[in-house]
Amino acid sequence: MKRLNLFHVLGLLVIASMALAACGQTATPEAPPPEVAPTEAPPPTEAPPPPPEEITIIIGTTDKPAVLDPADAYGFPEWEFYHQIADGLINNIPGTSGELELGLAADWPTVSADGLEYTFKLREDVSFPDGTPFDADAVLFAINRVIDMETTLSGEVAFLVSAYVDRIEKVDDYTVKFYLKAAVGFFPQLVATNPYKILNPSTWGLTEYEADNTTGGIGPFVVTSWKRDEEAIFERNETYYGTSAVADKVIVRYYADAAAMALALENGEIDVAWKTLLPADLDRLRANPDMVVELGPGTEIRYVCYQSQTKPFTDARVRKALGLTLDRAQIADVGFQGTKVPLYSMIPPGFLGYKALYPENPDLDAARALLAEAGFNEAKPLVMDLWWSPDHYGDTEADVVALIKDQYEATGVVQVNLQSAEWTTYKQYRNAGSMPVYLLGWYPDYLDSDNYTWPFAHSSATSGIGTYYNNPVMDDLLERAQVGTDSAARAALYEEVQEMWVEENPTTPFAQGALYVAYRTGITGVTLDPLMQLHYFLIGK
Repeated sequence: MKRLNLFHVLGLLVIASMALAACGQTATPEAPPPEVAPTEAPPPTEAPPPPPEEITIIIGTTDKPAVLDPADAYGFPEWEFYHQIADGLINNIPGTSGELELGLAADWPTVSADGLEYTFKLREDVSFPDGTPFDADAVLFAINRVIDMETTLSGEVAFLVSAYVDRIEKVDDYTVKFYLKAAVGFFPQLVATNPYKILNPSTWGLTEYEADNTTGGIGPFVVTSWKRDEEAIFERNETYYGTSAVADKVIVRYYADAAAMALALENGEIDVAWKTLLPADLDRLRANPDMVVELGPGTEIRYVCYQSQTKPFTDARVRKALGLTLDRAQIADVGFQGTKVPLYSMIPPGFLGYKALYPENPDLDAARALLAEAGFNEAKPLVMDLWWSPDHYGDTEADVVALIKDQYEATGVVQVNLQSAEWTTYKQYRNAGSMPVYLLGWYPDYLDSDNYTWPFAHSSATSGIGTYYNNPVMDDLLERAQVGTDSAARAALYEEVQEMWVEENPTTPFAQGALYVAYRTGITGVTLDPLMQLHYFLIGK
Protein backbone atom coordinates (compact mmCIF):
# COMPACT_ATOMS: atom_id res chain seq x y z
CA MET A 1 0.00 0.00 0.00
CA LYS A 2 2.87 2.31 1.01
CA ARG A 3 4.59 1.34 -2.23
CA LEU A 4 1.55 2.15 -4.26
CA ASN A 5 1.22 5.44 -2.57
CA LEU A 6 4.86 6.19 -3.19
CA PHE A 7 4.43 5.58 -6.92
CA HIS A 8 1.36 7.66 -6.89
CA VAL A 9 3.18 10.51 -5.24
CA LEU A 10 6.07 10.26 -7.63
CA GLY A 11 3.66 10.39 -10.54
CA LEU A 12 1.99 13.39 -9.19
CA LEU A 13 5.36 15.11 -8.73
CA VAL A 14 6.38 14.33 -12.26
CA ILE A 15 3.15 15.70 -13.57
CA ALA A 16 3.45 18.74 -11.35
CA SER A 17 7.00 19.42 -12.41
CA MET A 18 6.08 19.18 -16.03
CA ALA A 19 3.26 21.55 -15.44
CA LEU A 20 5.54 23.97 -13.64
CA ALA A 21 8.11 23.71 -16.39
CA ALA A 22 5.48 24.46 -18.94
CA CYS A 23 4.25 27.35 -16.89
CA GLY A 24 7.80 28.68 -16.35
CA GLN A 25 8.76 28.92 -20.04
CA THR A 26 8.85 32.49 -21.43
CA ALA A 27 6.81 32.77 -24.69
CA THR A 28 8.72 34.14 -27.63
CA PRO A 29 6.81 37.23 -28.83
CA GLU A 30 5.85 37.34 -32.49
CA ALA A 31 7.65 40.03 -34.51
CA PRO A 32 5.34 42.91 -35.28
CA PRO A 33 4.40 43.30 -38.89
CA PRO A 34 6.67 45.71 -40.76
CA GLU A 35 5.49 49.27 -40.76
CA VAL A 36 3.99 50.27 -44.05
CA ALA A 37 3.86 53.91 -44.95
CA PRO A 38 0.33 55.03 -45.33
CA THR A 39 -0.67 55.23 -48.95
CA GLU A 40 -1.28 58.82 -49.94
CA ALA A 41 -4.37 59.50 -51.90
CA PRO A 42 -3.50 60.45 -55.50
CA PRO A 43 -3.70 64.19 -56.04
CA PRO A 44 -6.65 65.41 -57.97
CA THR A 45 -6.00 65.71 -61.67
CA GLU A 46 -4.93 69.34 -62.38
CA ALA A 47 -6.43 71.13 -65.31
CA PRO A 48 -3.79 72.13 -67.91
CA PRO A 49 -2.70 75.76 -67.60
CA PRO A 50 -4.71 78.11 -69.75
CA PRO A 51 -2.98 79.20 -72.94
CA PRO A 52 -1.24 82.57 -72.63
CA GLU A 53 -3.54 85.45 -73.33
CA GLU A 54 -3.18 86.75 -76.85
CA ILE A 55 -1.45 90.14 -76.98
CA THR A 56 -3.11 92.60 -79.31
CA ILE A 57 -1.74 96.11 -79.74
CA ILE A 58 -3.77 98.87 -81.43
CA ILE A 59 -1.82 101.75 -82.96
CA GLY A 60 -3.29 104.98 -84.25
CA THR A 61 -1.65 107.18 -86.87
CA THR A 62 -2.60 109.97 -89.25
CA ASP A 63 -0.01 108.83 -91.83
CA LYS A 64 -1.72 106.67 -94.43
CA PRO A 65 0.26 104.50 -96.86
CA ALA A 66 -0.33 105.31 -100.50
CA VAL A 67 1.60 102.82 -102.68
CA LEU A 68 2.50 99.53 -100.99
CA ASP A 69 4.99 98.49 -103.64
CA PRO A 70 8.62 98.81 -102.45
CA ALA A 71 9.71 99.49 -106.02
CA ASP A 72 7.66 102.71 -106.03
CA ALA A 73 6.93 103.56 -102.38
CA TYR A 74 8.81 106.66 -101.27
CA GLY A 75 7.21 107.87 -98.08
CA PHE A 76 7.39 107.39 -94.34
CA PRO A 77 4.13 105.40 -93.87
CA GLU A 78 4.96 102.98 -96.68
CA TRP A 79 8.46 102.28 -95.39
CA GLU A 80 7.13 101.76 -91.87
CA PHE A 81 4.54 99.32 -93.23
CA TYR A 82 7.20 97.23 -94.97
CA HIS A 83 9.53 97.42 -91.99
CA GLN A 84 7.17 94.96 -90.29
CA ILE A 85 6.73 92.42 -93.10
CA ALA A 86 9.90 92.30 -95.19
CA ASP A 87 13.60 92.19 -94.35
CA GLY A 88 16.52 93.05 -96.56
CA LEU A 89 19.90 91.37 -96.67
CA ILE A 90 20.93 93.96 -94.07
CA ASN A 91 18.62 95.69 -91.58
CA ASN A 92 18.91 98.75 -89.37
CA ILE A 93 19.09 98.05 -85.64
CA PRO A 94 16.03 99.53 -83.86
CA GLY A 95 16.84 102.28 -81.40
CA THR A 96 20.10 103.33 -83.09
CA SER A 97 21.15 106.05 -85.49
CA GLY A 98 21.38 103.71 -88.43
CA GLU A 99 23.61 100.97 -87.04
CA LEU A 100 23.36 97.81 -89.10
CA GLU A 101 22.70 94.13 -88.44
CA LEU A 102 22.44 91.10 -90.66
CA GLY A 103 19.02 90.33 -92.07
CA LEU A 104 18.61 87.68 -94.74
CA ALA A 105 22.36 87.68 -95.37
CA ALA A 106 24.23 84.98 -93.46
CA ASP A 107 27.37 87.10 -93.13
CA TRP A 108 28.72 90.55 -93.92
CA PRO A 109 29.56 91.02 -97.58
CA THR A 110 32.97 90.42 -99.06
CA VAL A 111 34.07 93.61 -100.86
CA SER A 112 36.50 93.72 -103.76
CA ALA A 113 39.63 95.84 -103.49
CA ASP A 114 38.21 98.48 -105.85
CA GLY A 115 34.94 98.69 -103.88
CA LEU A 116 32.84 97.77 -106.91
CA GLU A 117 31.79 94.22 -105.99
CA TYR A 118 29.84 93.13 -102.91
CA THR A 119 29.33 89.38 -102.43
CA PHE A 120 26.64 88.22 -100.01
CA LYS A 121 26.19 84.73 -98.58
CA LEU A 122 22.51 84.08 -97.87
CA ARG A 123 20.72 82.34 -95.02
CA GLU A 124 19.68 78.79 -95.80
CA ASP A 125 16.58 76.93 -94.62
CA VAL A 126 14.53 80.14 -94.71
CA SER A 127 11.22 80.47 -96.52
CA PHE A 128 8.53 83.03 -97.24
CA PRO A 129 5.30 82.75 -95.23
CA ASP A 130 3.59 80.78 -98.02
CA GLY A 131 6.44 78.25 -98.11
CA THR A 132 8.27 79.64 -101.14
CA PRO A 133 11.99 79.07 -100.50
CA PHE A 134 14.32 82.01 -99.99
CA ASP A 135 17.43 81.75 -102.16
CA ALA A 136 19.56 83.62 -104.65
CA ASP A 137 16.80 83.56 -107.26
CA ALA A 138 14.49 85.43 -104.86
CA VAL A 139 17.14 88.12 -104.30
CA LEU A 140 17.71 88.57 -108.03
CA PHE A 141 13.97 88.77 -108.62
CA ALA A 142 13.51 91.55 -106.05
CA ILE A 143 16.49 93.69 -107.08
CA ASN A 144 16.01 93.31 -110.83
CA ARG A 145 12.32 94.06 -110.42
CA VAL A 146 13.12 97.52 -109.04
CA ILE A 147 15.61 98.28 -111.80
CA ASP A 148 13.61 96.86 -114.71
CA MET A 149 10.31 98.44 -113.70
CA GLU A 150 11.93 101.85 -113.40
CA THR A 151 12.80 101.63 -117.08
CA THR A 152 9.16 101.16 -118.09
CA LEU A 153 7.27 102.83 -115.24
CA SER A 154 9.64 105.51 -113.88
CA GLY A 155 9.39 104.47 -110.23
CA GLU A 156 9.82 107.27 -107.73
CA VAL A 157 12.26 105.44 -105.45
CA ALA A 158 14.05 103.05 -107.82
CA PHE A 159 17.04 105.39 -108.11
CA LEU A 160 18.26 104.15 -104.72
CA VAL A 161 19.03 100.90 -106.52
CA SER A 162 19.51 101.83 -110.18
CA ALA A 163 21.78 104.82 -109.51
CA TYR A 164 24.28 102.60 -107.71
CA VAL A 165 23.83 98.99 -108.86
CA ASP A 166 25.02 98.13 -112.35
CA ARG A 167 23.84 94.52 -112.11
CA ILE A 168 23.43 91.60 -109.73
CA GLU A 169 24.34 88.00 -110.45
CA LYS A 170 23.74 84.60 -108.89
CA VAL A 171 27.00 82.92 -107.84
CA ASP A 172 25.28 79.82 -106.49
CA ASP A 173 21.96 78.97 -104.83
CA TYR A 174 22.87 80.91 -101.68
CA THR A 175 25.36 83.52 -102.92
CA VAL A 176 24.76 86.75 -104.86
CA LYS A 177 27.11 89.45 -106.10
CA PHE A 178 26.30 93.14 -106.62
CA TYR A 179 28.33 95.03 -109.22
CA LEU A 180 28.29 98.79 -108.52
CA LYS A 181 28.51 101.57 -111.07
CA ALA A 182 30.95 103.42 -108.81
CA ALA A 183 32.43 102.76 -105.41
CA VAL A 184 30.38 104.27 -102.59
CA GLY A 185 31.37 103.99 -98.96
CA PHE A 186 27.77 103.77 -97.75
CA PHE A 187 26.50 100.89 -99.89
CA PRO A 188 25.62 98.73 -96.83
CA GLN A 189 23.37 101.55 -95.62
CA LEU A 190 21.66 101.54 -99.00
CA VAL A 191 21.07 97.78 -98.81
CA ALA A 192 19.18 98.39 -95.56
CA THR A 193 16.65 100.70 -97.28
CA ASN A 194 13.16 99.79 -98.42
CA PRO A 195 13.77 99.28 -102.19
CA TYR A 196 16.21 96.48 -101.31
CA LYS A 197 13.58 94.46 -99.44
CA ILE A 198 13.41 90.90 -100.71
CA LEU A 199 9.89 90.24 -102.00
CA ASN A 200 8.23 86.88 -102.48
CA PRO A 201 8.67 86.02 -106.18
CA SER A 202 5.52 83.89 -106.04
CA THR A 203 3.22 86.78 -105.13
CA TRP A 204 4.57 89.79 -107.04
CA GLY A 205 4.38 90.62 -110.72
CA LEU A 206 6.71 92.44 -113.09
CA THR A 207 4.42 94.52 -115.27
CA GLU A 208 2.97 97.18 -112.95
CA TYR A 209 3.35 98.67 -109.50
CA GLU A 210 1.01 96.93 -107.09
CA ALA A 211 -0.32 99.61 -104.76
CA ASP A 212 -2.36 97.21 -102.60
CA ASN A 213 -0.20 94.09 -102.54
CA THR A 214 0.47 93.34 -98.86
CA THR A 215 2.18 89.94 -99.23
CA GLY A 216 5.58 91.51 -98.65
CA GLY A 217 8.56 89.28 -98.02
CA ILE A 218 10.01 87.70 -94.87
CA GLY A 219 9.47 89.73 -91.71
CA PRO A 220 8.24 89.47 -88.12
CA PHE A 221 4.62 89.92 -89.22
CA VAL A 222 2.28 89.03 -92.06
CA VAL A 223 -0.63 91.23 -93.09
CA THR A 224 -3.97 89.48 -92.68
CA SER A 225 -6.27 92.42 -93.44
CA TRP A 226 -5.88 95.70 -95.32
CA LYS A 227 -8.56 98.35 -95.71
CA ARG A 228 -7.10 101.36 -97.42
CA ASP A 229 -7.17 104.55 -95.32
CA GLU A 230 -8.96 102.66 -92.53
CA GLU A 231 -7.10 99.75 -90.98
CA ALA A 232 -4.31 97.21 -91.37
CA ILE A 233 -3.94 94.04 -89.29
CA PHE A 234 -0.54 92.44 -88.76
CA GLU A 235 -0.20 88.98 -87.22
CA ARG A 236 2.95 87.26 -86.02
CA ASN A 237 4.85 85.36 -88.70
CA GLU A 238 5.30 81.98 -87.00
CA THR A 239 7.93 80.88 -89.53
CA TYR A 240 10.13 83.98 -89.14
CA TYR A 241 13.83 83.15 -88.85
CA GLY A 242 14.58 85.97 -86.41
CA THR A 243 13.29 87.03 -83.00
CA SER A 244 9.52 86.60 -82.79
CA ALA A 245 7.28 89.64 -82.55
CA VAL A 246 6.22 90.36 -78.97
CA ALA A 247 2.54 90.83 -79.82
CA ASP A 248 0.41 88.21 -81.52
CA LYS A 249 -1.45 90.88 -83.43
CA VAL A 250 -1.04 94.57 -84.19
CA ILE A 251 -3.95 96.59 -85.52
CA VAL A 252 -3.14 99.93 -87.14
CA ARG A 253 -5.98 102.42 -87.48
CA TYR A 254 -5.65 105.38 -89.80
CA TYR A 255 -7.20 108.64 -88.57
CA ALA A 256 -8.29 111.64 -90.57
CA ASP A 257 -6.92 114.11 -88.03
CA ALA A 258 -4.70 114.25 -84.96
CA ALA A 259 -7.45 115.41 -82.58
CA ALA A 260 -9.57 112.32 -83.26
CA MET A 261 -6.55 110.09 -82.75
CA ALA A 262 -5.67 111.72 -79.41
CA LEU A 263 -9.26 111.33 -78.23
CA ALA A 264 -9.20 107.64 -79.19
CA LEU A 265 -6.07 107.18 -77.08
CA GLU A 266 -7.66 108.88 -74.08
CA ASN A 267 -10.81 106.77 -74.45
CA GLY A 268 -8.82 103.53 -74.52
CA GLU A 269 -9.71 102.73 -78.13
CA ILE A 270 -6.04 102.55 -79.12
CA ASP A 271 -2.86 101.79 -77.17
CA VAL A 272 -0.40 103.98 -79.07
CA ALA A 273 -0.80 107.31 -80.89
CA TRP A 274 1.95 108.01 -83.38
CA LYS A 275 2.64 110.55 -86.02
CA THR A 276 1.38 113.10 -85.79
CA LEU A 277 0.03 114.57 -82.55
CA LEU A 278 -0.74 118.25 -82.17
CA PRO A 279 1.18 120.28 -79.58
CA ALA A 280 -2.02 120.96 -77.59
CA ASP A 281 -2.78 117.23 -77.50
CA LEU A 282 0.75 116.46 -76.33
CA ASP A 283 0.41 118.92 -73.45
CA ARG A 284 -2.88 117.39 -72.35
CA LEU A 285 -1.59 113.83 -72.64
CA ARG A 286 1.51 114.64 -70.58
CA ALA A 287 -0.75 115.74 -67.73
CA ASN A 288 -2.70 112.45 -67.82
CA PRO A 289 -1.31 109.87 -65.34
CA ASP A 290 -2.53 107.04 -67.57
CA MET A 291 -0.38 108.19 -70.47
CA VAL A 292 3.30 108.21 -71.39
CA VAL A 293 4.63 110.78 -73.87
CA GLU A 294 8.12 110.23 -75.28
CA LEU A 295 10.34 112.52 -77.33
CA GLY A 296 13.02 111.12 -79.60
CA PRO A 297 15.57 112.46 -82.06
CA GLY A 298 14.33 113.15 -85.55
CA THR A 299 16.13 113.25 -88.87
CA GLU A 300 13.33 114.92 -90.82
CA ILE A 301 14.26 118.32 -92.19
CA ARG A 302 12.13 121.12 -93.65
CA TYR A 303 13.40 123.45 -96.35
CA VAL A 304 12.44 125.98 -99.01
CA CYS A 305 12.97 125.09 -102.68
CA TYR A 306 13.59 127.44 -105.61
CA GLN A 307 12.92 126.55 -109.23
CA SER A 308 16.38 127.61 -110.41
CA GLN A 309 15.37 127.78 -114.09
CA THR A 310 12.61 130.30 -113.39
CA LYS A 311 13.59 133.96 -113.17
CA PRO A 312 14.52 135.66 -110.90
CA PHE A 313 15.45 132.49 -108.98
CA THR A 314 18.07 131.71 -111.57
CA ASP A 315 20.07 134.39 -109.71
CA ALA A 316 21.91 133.04 -106.66
CA ARG A 317 21.80 136.51 -105.08
CA VAL A 318 17.99 136.36 -104.92
CA ARG A 319 18.03 132.87 -103.45
CA LYS A 320 20.67 133.83 -100.89
CA ALA A 321 18.78 136.97 -99.90
CA LEU A 322 15.64 134.99 -99.12
CA GLY A 323 17.68 132.54 -97.07
CA LEU A 324 19.04 135.38 -94.92
CA THR A 325 15.57 136.64 -93.93
CA LEU A 326 14.43 133.59 -92.01
CA ASP A 327 14.03 133.58 -88.23
CA ARG A 328 14.34 129.86 -87.68
CA ALA A 329 13.79 129.98 -83.93
CA GLN A 330 10.47 131.74 -84.42
CA ILE A 331 9.40 129.23 -87.06
CA ALA A 332 10.25 126.31 -84.75
CA ASP A 333 8.77 127.76 -81.56
CA VAL A 334 5.71 129.55 -82.94
CA GLY A 335 4.97 127.97 -86.30
CA PHE A 336 5.67 124.39 -85.25
CA GLN A 337 4.66 125.12 -81.64
CA GLY A 338 7.88 123.68 -80.26
CA THR A 339 7.67 120.33 -82.03
CA LYS A 340 10.74 121.07 -84.18
CA VAL A 341 14.09 122.77 -83.66
CA PRO A 342 15.88 125.37 -85.84
CA LEU A 343 18.17 124.02 -88.54
CA TYR A 344 21.14 126.04 -89.83
CA SER A 345 22.50 123.61 -92.43
CA MET A 346 21.10 121.00 -94.79
CA ILE A 347 23.25 118.49 -92.88
CA PRO A 348 21.77 118.08 -89.38
CA PRO A 349 23.88 118.11 -86.21
CA GLY A 350 25.63 114.83 -85.53
CA PHE A 351 26.24 113.97 -89.17
CA LEU A 352 29.61 113.91 -90.87
CA GLY A 353 31.03 117.37 -91.53
CA TYR A 354 28.15 119.35 -89.98
CA LYS A 355 28.67 123.14 -89.82
CA ALA A 356 25.99 125.66 -88.85
CA LEU A 357 26.60 128.43 -91.40
CA TYR A 358 23.22 130.11 -91.89
CA PRO A 359 22.81 133.03 -89.45
CA GLU A 360 20.95 132.42 -86.19
CA ASN A 361 19.18 135.76 -86.57
CA PRO A 362 17.75 137.31 -89.76
CA ASP A 363 20.17 139.60 -91.59
CA LEU A 364 17.72 141.92 -93.32
CA ASP A 365 20.33 144.50 -94.29
CA ALA A 366 22.39 141.91 -96.16
CA ALA A 367 19.22 140.57 -97.78
CA ARG A 368 18.18 144.02 -99.00
CA ALA A 369 21.67 144.65 -100.40
CA LEU A 370 21.64 141.42 -102.37
CA LEU A 371 18.14 142.11 -103.70
CA ALA A 372 19.22 145.59 -104.73
CA GLU A 373 22.15 144.09 -106.68
CA ALA A 374 19.62 141.86 -108.42
CA GLY A 375 17.46 144.87 -109.33
CA PHE A 376 14.79 144.88 -106.59
CA ASN A 377 13.91 147.68 -104.19
CA GLU A 378 10.87 149.23 -102.53
CA ALA A 379 9.83 150.87 -105.77
CA LYS A 380 10.37 147.67 -107.71
CA PRO A 381 9.68 144.83 -105.25
CA LEU A 382 10.21 141.16 -105.82
CA VAL A 383 6.68 139.80 -106.23
CA MET A 384 6.60 136.04 -105.82
CA ASP A 385 4.34 133.05 -105.19
CA LEU A 386 5.11 130.81 -102.20
CA TRP A 387 3.51 127.37 -102.40
CA TRP A 388 2.57 124.95 -99.62
CA SER A 389 0.45 121.81 -99.19
CA PRO A 390 -2.28 121.82 -96.51
CA ASP A 391 -2.74 118.04 -96.27
CA HIS A 392 0.76 116.55 -96.12
CA TYR A 393 2.85 118.11 -93.38
CA GLY A 394 0.38 118.42 -90.54
CA ASP A 395 -1.94 120.99 -89.08
CA THR A 396 0.82 123.50 -88.30
CA GLU A 397 1.80 124.03 -91.95
CA ALA A 398 -0.51 127.01 -92.44
CA ASP A 399 1.12 128.82 -89.51
CA VAL A 400 4.62 127.98 -90.76
CA VAL A 401 4.08 129.31 -94.28
CA ALA A 402 2.42 132.46 -92.90
CA LEU A 403 5.50 133.16 -90.78
CA ILE A 404 7.85 132.66 -93.72
CA LYS A 405 5.76 135.06 -95.77
CA ASP A 406 6.00 137.68 -93.01
CA GLN A 407 9.76 137.19 -92.70
CA TYR A 408 10.33 137.60 -96.43
CA GLU A 409 8.18 140.73 -96.47
CA ALA A 410 10.04 142.18 -93.47
CA THR A 411 12.71 143.26 -95.97
CA GLY A 412 10.27 145.78 -97.39
CA VAL A 413 11.39 144.60 -100.82
CA VAL A 414 9.45 141.34 -101.20
CA GLN A 415 5.74 140.78 -101.72
CA VAL A 416 4.47 137.20 -101.27
CA ASN A 417 1.32 135.58 -102.62
CA LEU A 418 0.52 132.31 -100.83
CA GLN A 419 -0.61 129.45 -103.05
CA SER A 420 -1.61 125.94 -101.99
CA ALA A 421 -2.49 122.57 -103.50
CA GLU A 422 -3.39 119.13 -102.19
CA TRP A 423 -0.38 116.83 -102.03
CA THR A 424 -1.13 114.78 -105.14
CA THR A 425 -1.47 117.92 -107.25
CA TYR A 426 1.40 119.60 -105.40
CA LYS A 427 3.77 116.81 -106.46
CA GLN A 428 2.63 117.15 -110.07
CA TYR A 429 3.35 120.89 -109.99
CA ARG A 430 6.74 120.22 -108.40
CA ASN A 431 7.71 117.66 -111.03
CA ALA A 432 6.56 119.98 -113.81
CA GLY A 433 8.66 122.83 -112.42
CA SER A 434 5.64 125.14 -112.25
CA MET A 435 6.08 126.33 -108.64
CA PRO A 436 8.80 129.00 -108.32
CA VAL A 437 9.22 128.78 -104.53
CA TYR A 438 7.73 126.04 -102.36
CA LEU A 439 8.10 124.12 -99.10
CA LEU A 440 9.18 120.50 -98.84
CA GLY A 441 10.30 118.06 -96.20
CA TRP A 442 12.78 115.20 -96.23
CA TYR A 443 13.19 111.95 -94.39
CA PRO A 444 16.59 110.41 -95.12
CA ASP A 445 16.77 107.16 -97.01
CA TYR A 446 20.06 106.24 -95.33
CA LEU A 447 21.85 107.97 -92.47
CA ASP A 448 24.79 109.62 -94.19
CA SER A 449 25.58 113.25 -95.06
CA ASP A 450 25.41 112.28 -98.72
CA ASN A 451 21.67 111.76 -98.36
CA TYR A 452 21.17 115.33 -97.10
CA THR A 453 23.14 116.94 -99.90
CA TRP A 454 23.26 114.95 -103.15
CA PRO A 455 19.48 114.81 -103.81
CA PHE A 456 19.21 118.60 -103.39
CA ALA A 457 22.31 119.89 -105.16
CA HIS A 458 23.81 117.38 -107.57
CA SER A 459 22.68 118.13 -111.11
CA SER A 460 21.78 114.48 -111.74
CA ALA A 461 19.28 114.46 -108.86
CA THR A 462 17.68 117.89 -108.51
CA SER A 463 14.93 117.18 -111.02
CA GLY A 464 13.59 114.83 -108.35
CA ILE A 465 12.67 117.76 -106.12
CA GLY A 466 11.79 120.08 -109.01
CA THR A 467 14.55 122.67 -108.54
CA TYR A 468 16.78 121.67 -111.48
CA TYR A 469 19.77 123.26 -109.75
CA ASN A 470 23.02 122.71 -111.63
CA ASN A 471 26.52 123.77 -110.62
CA PRO A 472 29.63 121.84 -111.79
CA VAL A 473 31.66 122.91 -108.76
CA MET A 474 29.02 121.59 -106.39
CA ASP A 475 28.80 118.40 -108.45
CA ASP A 476 32.53 117.82 -108.10
CA LEU A 477 32.51 118.28 -104.32
CA LEU A 478 29.56 115.95 -103.87
CA GLU A 479 31.03 113.29 -106.16
CA ARG A 480 34.34 113.22 -104.30
CA ALA A 481 32.58 113.09 -100.94
CA GLN A 482 30.34 110.27 -102.07
CA VAL A 483 33.03 107.85 -103.19
CA GLY A 484 35.52 108.64 -100.43
CA THR A 485 36.34 106.06 -97.79
CA ASP A 486 38.36 108.26 -95.42
CA SER A 487 35.98 109.88 -92.91
CA ALA A 488 38.16 112.94 -92.23
CA ALA A 489 38.54 113.67 -95.93
CA ARG A 490 34.81 113.25 -96.49
CA ALA A 491 34.04 115.57 -93.56
CA ALA A 492 36.29 118.27 -95.03
CA LEU A 493 34.51 118.00 -98.37
CA TYR A 494 31.09 118.32 -96.73
CA GLU A 495 32.28 121.44 -94.93
CA GLU A 496 33.12 122.92 -98.33
CA VAL A 497 29.72 121.87 -99.61
CA GLN A 498 27.98 123.70 -96.76
CA GLU A 499 30.05 126.84 -97.25
CA MET A 500 29.07 126.91 -100.90
CA TRP A 501 25.47 126.11 -99.97
CA VAL A 502 24.98 129.37 -98.10
CA GLU A 503 26.25 131.33 -101.12
CA GLU A 504 24.28 129.41 -103.74
CA ASN A 505 21.29 128.57 -101.53
CA PRO A 506 19.80 125.92 -103.84
CA THR A 507 17.49 125.09 -100.93
CA THR A 508 17.07 126.85 -97.59
CA PRO A 509 16.95 124.61 -94.49
CA PHE A 510 14.90 125.99 -91.61
CA ALA A 511 13.72 123.23 -89.22
CA GLN A 512 14.61 119.77 -87.99
CA GLY A 513 11.99 117.36 -86.74
CA ALA A 514 11.53 115.70 -83.39
CA LEU A 515 9.64 112.47 -82.78
CA TYR A 516 6.69 112.26 -80.40
CA VAL A 517 4.73 109.19 -79.44
CA ALA A 518 2.07 108.76 -76.76
CA TYR A 519 0.88 105.48 -75.30
CA ARG A 520 -1.08 104.09 -72.39
CA THR A 521 0.72 102.96 -69.24
CA GLY A 522 1.44 99.25 -69.34
CA ILE A 523 2.50 99.30 -72.97
CA THR A 524 6.11 98.17 -73.43
CA GLY A 525 8.75 98.20 -76.14
CA VAL A 526 7.94 101.54 -77.79
CA THR A 527 11.28 102.50 -79.35
CA LEU A 528 12.07 105.76 -81.13
CA ASP A 529 15.06 106.35 -83.36
CA PRO A 530 16.10 108.60 -86.25
CA LEU A 531 14.79 106.11 -88.80
CA MET A 532 11.35 107.61 -88.14
CA GLN A 533 9.71 104.16 -88.15
CA LEU A 534 7.81 102.59 -85.28
CA HIS A 535 8.92 99.02 -84.65
CA TYR A 536 5.61 97.19 -84.18
CA PHE A 537 7.34 93.89 -83.48
CA LEU A 538 8.92 95.23 -80.25
CA ILE A 539 5.67 96.48 -78.70
CA GLY A 540 3.82 94.48 -76.06
CA LYS A 541 1.93 94.86 -72.82
